[in-house]
Amino acid sequence: MSNVSYYFSIFRRRLPYFLLIATAISAISITVAYTLPPAYESRMILLVESPQIPTELAPTTVKTPAFEQLQVVQHRLLTRANMLEIARKHDVFPDLNKMGPDEIVNAMRARTSISTSNQRRKDAPVMTITFEAPQARTAARVLNEYLTLIQKQDTELRKGRAGETLAFFSQEVERLSNELDLQSVRILEFKQANTGALPDSLQHRLSQQANFQDRLIQTDRDIADLRNQRIRLLQLFELTGNINTPQDRPLSPNERQLASLNQQLEEALSVYSTENPRVKMLEARIEQLENKIAAASPATQAPQTPEGEKELPPMLVLQLGEIDSRVQTLQAQKIGIQAEIDKLKQSMSKTPAVSIKLEEMNRKYETLQNQYEMAEQRLSVAQTGDRIETRSRGQRIAVIEQPAIPSSPTKPNRTLIAGGGSAFAIIAGLVFIFILELLNTTARRPEDIINKLGVTPLTTIPYIQSRSQQFRRRGMKLLVILVILIGIPAVVFAIHTYYLPLDLLAERAMNKFGIRW
Repeated sequence: MSNVSYYFSIFRRRLPYFLLIATAISAISITVAYTLPPAYESRMILLVESPQIPTELAPTTVKTPAFEQLQVVQHRLLTRANMLEIARKHDVFPDLNKMGPDEIVNAMRARTSISTSNQRRKDAPVMTITFEAPQARTAARVLNEYLTLIQKQDTELRKGRAGETLAFFSQEVERLSNELDLQSVRILEFKQANTGALPDSLQHRLSQQANFQDRLIQTDRDIADLRNQRIRLLQLFELTGNINTPQDRPLSPNERQLASLNQQLEEALSVYSTENPRVKMLEARIEQLENKIAAASPATQAPQTPEGEKELPPMLVLQLGEIDSRVQTLQAQKIGIQAEIDKLKQSMSKTPAVSIKLEEMNRKYETLQNQYEMAEQRLSVAQTGDRIETRSRGQRIAVIEQPAIPSSPTKPNRTLIAGGGSAFAIIAGLVFIFILELLNTTARRPEDIINKLGVTPLTTIPYIQSRSQQFRRRGMKLLVILVILIGIPAVVFAIHTYYLPLDLLAERAMNKFGIRW
């Protein structure tokens, strides 16, 4: 019980400090509670709707997740330019002309509250936006301005993305079309420059080469036949002196062997060229047999002309001239055929390189063709998506709850502010007294002397004040209490009356620091 009396005495002695702190804080909290300007709060709720046309039937080209779309809306809404424009357009604050741009932006953002549903819980993509203003109509007007700005920006954003996608694929289709045309021209020019070496005509050229080879062999045969015929005519004339071959004379063994060798020579020429060793050997043997046959028939030699040569009959000369003419013609044909064969060989030697280059050009063309077809498909999808966004049939932000003019202020809770401030004032006063006593190390009780000095006093004599001292002391305490109880409210009233109303002062302070109750 003595401890309670001791602590109570301490409280009585420190009562002015307690009253100073408790009264000041309580007076400020009560004054602030009942002088704070009323705040009207308007609210609207937005929902991100799914596309009205199923994406399986007509996919849109603007595929922004719903919560990401809400975040984009929030950041675009709270930009500095938007806050300044809306605040000045609707004259949101009473002393707007005295506020700087930073104060206006901070105040607008502090009065704007934006909350979204929880994405992790798979909630519907909903956004709630509230705005607090001193007047109810101002709160509703600002929120309607927010709504107009959000819908406008969302529409422009989606249409802009769809339009950019459409423009990109339109340009891509045009670019690929031009490249396809240029590649087609390059392929055509390359084919025209290498007409004789194209791989498509390789089989035809091989067939032509085989035909020319056959013609060349046949020409060699014809030439050999004509030469043999000429030789036989000359041999016949040299042997018989007549160009007509007697049908009843039997051939000698040398003549039969000569005929056999001539036959072998014709067969060899049909396979080998005239420079072949076998052909050379046959021609040498034929020449030996001809000389042998000519030496074995001296009686058949024709009379010599005065110049030492045989005089050929006109018919033989005519036949030999005809044979020589045909041989020359065939030799000319042989030269032409050989030139064609060489030309074909040259073109076929170029064919592999031409084929590789042409395949490379065709592969590039096919690649461009595939890219063009893919771009055409994507252009079609982009056109569909652009029409969907133009007609507002894609994903969009819809209004569930329109902004309304509040009928009563929502802030401040004056009772809570006044009661909470008074309770905080009492606690602050008690804490201040407790801290003072902790810092005071003076011995005021026998227990203090025992604890500090370790000496037990025989008795204690309290300090006895005279009546005048007690009167002065009590008068001073009463004066301090009256000054505290009357002075602090008087100072608050003077500030409210002669300097600036407390509601405006509180409003200015909250706007400056961007805070709300």
